[in-house]
Amino acid sequence: MRKWMMIAMLATAWAGAQTPGQIVVTGAVPDEASKAAMLAQLRALYGAERVVDQVSIAQVSLPPNWGGYVQKLISPNLKLISKGELKVDGTNVTVRGEVANEAQRQQIASDIATSLNPSYTVNNGLRVSAAEQNLLDDTLAKRIIEFDSGKATLTPSGQSILDEMAAALQKVKGKKVEVIGHTDNIGLRDSNLALSQARAEAVRTYLTGKGINPEMVMVSGQGPDRPVAENTSAEGRARNRRIEFRVAQ
Repeated sequence: MRKWMMIAMLATAWAGAQTPGQIVVTGAVPDEASKAAMLAQLRALYGAERVVDQVSIAQVSLPPNWGGYVQKLISPNLKLISKGELKVDGTNVTVRGEVANEAQRQQIASDIATSLNPSYTVNNGLRVSAAEQNLLDDTLAKRIIEFDSGKATLTPSGQSILDEMAAALQKVKGKKVEVIGHTDNIGLRDSNLALSQARAEAVRTYLTGKGINPEMVMVSGQGPDRPVAENTSAEGRARNRRIEFRVAQ
């Protein structure tokens, strides 16, 4: 017999709800007592008016103390997740949705795993919200951070853009950001890799001078390996000589 229950929620918004803020609970449990205990805990956590009961009673076979483990999963940590879903299928637990930062993503999955016995499998489908990445992308606005030709020395216009990026990075709390250097394909690949790495490091040094914690910024040099335009024209090569900012997932 099938053994599963799924909690699908949309609060700030959990996926599957008809109205933003709803906590939709679906699936099957073996008796009214199990259903009542689970719903009571969800109502205490989210508020009774937000919990939508779509749980049925059926002849399902469940692992030992399954209801107790499900209640452990309904913890305050769930309120940190938006656009999310918690699914418990026998001893398989899957959690999906968006969280504010990587630390939350790892902590929530760890807390879930430690609340269960070793026979349970936890699938961490959480992802870091795209809001911070959008902030960095909008600030850079597809502009090229320029350096002196063939060097890792920032030009005044490159410094000006980084002044704006420093202000944006101050708003990205609790996350690491990777600064990635890229080049065109003119010259030796090894030389381009070294140049892209040096330019990424120059960006980190400049940002550190503007008050950004150096531990927040990781650097890498991709050289010519990830072009965004053809290298057959001057315009395309200029677009490929760029600095990219990525919020670490």
